[in-house]
Amino acid sequence: MLQAIRDDWVKRPWWMNLIFYFCLYMTFIYMPFDIFYKPVAEDEEIWFGLTLTGWWAKATAPLHWLIYGAGAWGFWKMSSWMWPWAAVYAAQVVIAMFVFSLLNGDAAGGLVGGTIAGAIFAVPMVALWRARESFRPEAAQTAGASGSADG
Repeated sequence: MLQAIRDDWVKRPWWMNLIFYFCLYMTFIYMPFDIFYKPVAEDEEIWFGLTLTGWWAKATAPLHWLIYGAGAWGFWKMSSWMWPWAAVYAAQVVIAMFVFSLLNGDAAGGLVGGTIAGAIFAVPMVALWRARESFRPEAAQTAGASGSADG
């Protein structure tokens, strides 16, 4: 089993493995908890920086589950359709972090916080955009060996 994990780890750059494992966590642990266990009154979902609560959050949570599941599958298989869609989703997260901070902070703090949060999430967005070659079938075997964003 340990060898299988090692073999899987070298399919993609280390930073992409972190995103892959995050998608696995969200797909198999957090989203089932969020959808099936968390009370409606406590449920929140963020879409493009806007906070949905209650039944609206509960109703849209399966879309997040689907996105994380698709991400987990795509990173596991290093599917070619992941480029550019992983980067596009990451760009949406950058926008959402900025908008959320603007809407939920004071004027100056929201702008500064949103800019910082957006900049942090822009790093994986740019890396995913530059990782096009990693999502080619022949590259999946060697992407992790170089550790670069370009595979």
